Amino acid sequence: MGAQKGKDLLLKIHDGAGFVAVAGLRSRKIAFNAELVDITHAESVDRWRELLAGAGVRRAAISGRGLFKDAASDALVRQAFFDGAIKPCQVVVPDFGIIEGAFQIASLEFAGEHNGEVTFDVALESAGALTFAAV
Repeated sequence: MGAQKGKDLLLKIHDGAGFVAVAGLRSRKIAFNAELVDITHAESVDRWRELLAGAGVRRAAISGRGLFKDAASDALVRQAFFDGAIKPCQVVVPDFGIIEGAFQIASLEFAGEHNGEVTFDVALESAGALTFAAV
């Protein structure tokens, strides 16, 4: 994968009819994590840690920061947060693929400077298995 424009990384949330891009995001990030299961014991070679392959819990976290631009997607994000809803989401990574699955909004923050625009920060956590489709 060669160099890509950051603005081409998209976060989309399902609105009941289809996936809608979260408008106004200036930055976005997806991170994958896996917990490790330590099975080290008294007879481990030279007391080196041993791990159990494939046993840990996997999760994905999406975060973004931006400004209000589109009333419909803003309302969708706010309502999903206040409802505590788990929504289908997509993250489109250019020249890589589309990651899709259920996510819940873990935090939604608003900020504003006296002489600037109101911005928001959003963080989502995976709530089930994810799929990947190469593009």
